[in-house]
Amino acid sequence: MIVLQCSNITKSYGVETILNQIKLEIKANERVALVGRNGSGKSTLLKIMAGQLEYDSGEIVTPKGTRLGYLDQHSGLHSDRSIWNEMLTVFEELRQMEKNLQSLEEKIADPAVYKDDTKYEKVLAEYENLQYSFREQGGYQYEANIRSILSGLKFGDFDYNTPISTLSGGQKTRLALGKLLLSKPEVLILDEPTNHLDIDTLRWLENYLSNYDGAVLIVSHDRYFLDNIVSKVYEIERAKASLFYGNYSAYLEEKANRYEQELREYEKQQKEVAELEDFIARNIVRDATSKRAQSRRKKLEKMELKEKPKGSEKSANFSFDINRQSGNEVLNIHNLSVSYDETTSVIENMNLSIKKQESVALIGPNGIGKSTLLKAIAEKIEPASGSIQYGSKVTVGYYDQEQADLHSNKDVLNELWDDYPLTPEKDIRTVLGNFLFSGEDVLKPVTSLSGGEKSRLALSKLMMKKANLLIFDEPTNHLDLDSKEVLESALIDYPGTLLFVSHDRYFLNRMATKIVELTENGLEEFLGDYDYYLMKKDEERQRQLLRAEEDNSTNTKSSSQGDGPDKEAYINDKEAKKQARKRQREIEDIEKRIETLEEEIEQLERDMLSPDVYEDHQKAADMQQRISDAKENLDHYMEKWEEIQLEEA
Repeated sequence: MIVLQCSNITKSYGVETILNQIKLEIKANERVALVGRNGSGKSTLLKIMAGQLEYDSGEIVTPKGTRLGYLDQHSGLHSDRSIWNEMLTVFEELRQMEKNLQSLEEKIADPAVYKDDTKYEKVLAEYENLQYSFREQGGYQYEANIRSILSGLKFGDFDYNTPISTLSGGQKTRLALGKLLLSKPEVLILDEPTNHLDIDTLRWLENYLSNYDGAVLIVSHDRYFLDNIVSKVYEIERAKASLFYGNYSAYLEEKANRYEQELREYEKQQKEVAELEDFIARNIVRDATSKRAQSRRKKLEKMELKEKPKGSEKSANFSFDINRQSGNEVLNIHNLSVSYDETTSVIENMNLSIKKQESVALIGPNGIGKSTLLKAIAEKIEPASGSIQYGSKVTVGYYDQEQADLHSNKDVLNELWDDYPLTPEKDIRTVLGNFLFSGEDVLKPVTSLSGGEKSRLALSKLMMKKANLLIFDEPTNHLDLDSKEVLESALIDYPGTLLFVSHDRYFLNRMATKIVELTENGLEEFLGDYDYYLMKKDEERQRQLLRAEEDNSTNTKSSSQGDGPDKEAYINDKEAKKQARKRQREIEDIEKRIETLEEEIEQLERDMLSPDVYEDHQKAADMQQRISDAKENLDHYMEKWEEIQLEEA
């Protein structure tokens, strides 16, 4: 069944047509990607579908009762409520039903009601209908659903009473996503949902969307994400929409195949046209062949001439070079500590060494201190203690994800030219042209640029520096998929050394020769790309499971551990695992009790509607008391479950 259909949607701004006769359809439970260059009209189309933007012509059709949920790429929750209370607003209808059920339960237990058979049966019937609706709509799970979503989006260790107004912009955006997911619309429309998500959260979101009971339309510049989720791709290019089946990688392959096929057909037709025209020119004036020439002319006139396929739109074209090679030792960090203030350390006693021409990816959860570390290495902030030593002939280029080095009061041309005043204007314009700033674009004020344009401008400044150590903080943020590929190709050919932070797993896989994982316990190095890192982490998990099984066996080898620090570490590790297993058993036991209590409550509420019960007022009152006691126990175990989860975190 089609749940969303766009028919000939056209949208213009002034004389510029952004969308021209767009046709698009989404079926129930499909996972669809909308791709295209920055500025191609993707977000405009999503806003039109969500009813937030008018369009010039065409039609949008959805079946009656279909709910659309839309997440804007710049959205964030702005609320005076706490995290928990804001999430509860999604379930206002259920919560009102819950209050009504409680009110009806009180009526059922009221002697003035249960002694009046007519009133009593009427209240019971009303209670039965409402209780059925409440159960069918997830009334017994909605609080658990909130906790699950908040945990997946890295709010599991937060105090849920935290006011949303005190959170960062990225946290507010994640909460906006969480609130939308909780509402479970039939069609989810997501514009860049992967912004502000670390790798663990990205994996959680992939799994959630893959199993989502509804259709999903996604705009994303994360290729790894798209490859794992979508099965259909619509591309917006030159204001038109084209459909491709498969994931993002399949789309790229099919697009290349289509272009080659169209080009072959065009060239074949051009050859045929040339042959016809040549024959006509040589034979039209000769009596013997004039009729044949006229026949060829008619054939040529009837021929529907193909347009030459245009291929992809113009791409950025740049490369990174160096002025001179560095020594083999590029960077050595010893016992480094970095603090936001005198009391809060973000990085503590870190040691790291980087060699010439290594490509090192720094990964870890949001808030762990990755960007702070890069700023300290790039000498943007002072470390609290320790040392950062550059090797011989090392020159540093730093790319800030916030583009703090760009000056909003300048135009594009002078933003680059002022840094390199001895370079001729013609050469500066050529560089900017390679980064897709041409003609009047170079006179745009920096403040008016989009996120992608600012990223390209910052990259142009970095390219001109010709440093032999490039430090990137989220270089692919704001770049469209095409620009990402150009950047990757440029960095693969770069003859210097790279240190970068990125949540783009495709970029990590192509670029990294070493992964450095930053955790609360320090850092761990993996010599390989991102897939290698995942493999080693999986091996580590398997070893932990194996050790846990060995610890459970009766043939423990503790007596052979010897004395000294190794034995102490072994005992401590064993005790920690013992406590972890104990907590896990406790959690499993509580979850079973919760499940039993929920089933018991449902059964009691069904029994309440039995004639044997509701016709006996004393039985009904006793039954109501049992329901109240069971709900009280359920609340107790839910609180206990949450306490243990927080202890484990």
